[in-house]
Amino acid sequence: MRGLIVLLLAAVMAGCAGQATRAPASAMPALALSPAALGGTLALEQRLVFEHGQRSDTVDALVEADAHVVRIVLHRQGQVLLRLAWDGKELQQERAEQLPETLAAQRVLADLQLVYWPAEAINQALPAGWQLRDEQGVRTLFHRGDVVATVQKTGDNQARLENLREGYRLHIRSVPVRP
Repeated sequence: MRGLIVLLLAAVMAGCAGQATRAPASAMPALALSPAALGGTLALEQRLVFEHGQRSDTVDALVEADAHVVRIVLHRQGQVLLRLAWDGKELQQERAEQLPETLAAQRVLADLQLVYWPAEAINQALPAGWQLRDEQGVRTLFHRGDVVATVQKTGDNQARLENLREGYRLHIRSVPVRP
């Protein structure tokens, strides 16, 4: 199982050796938006299906966000792979020993924010040359006119993020957690 987790996480996120030569280091902006920029709260249980090339695998996540902090826990079959907390200033993380360095907590946070934070907040935080359009349930992230990533709502509490520059798709099924 340890080998499967390493293989899954190494393959699905940016930083694979083959991807590094095709995409510049600035392939995706590090959003790092404040938790308050969400404008509300999130409490979700998620099933995440990662696809990279012909590979596909599934992990689960717990996501909590309020005006003060964003917390994410990635786990598989009861084993915590990554735990992160973002307070708008510092990104803290706890990583499983077998988790490859290519799975960056910053990338996980940026993907979460690309899917859920308001488009206006994202656009204000993007560096020069970047733009997010949010039209009819589809978000499109552009860099100098080129499509870099898309986020499409695929149903109630479902979305698909496709990162074209870094070569992966993330299918998200969420269930709201109620106190």
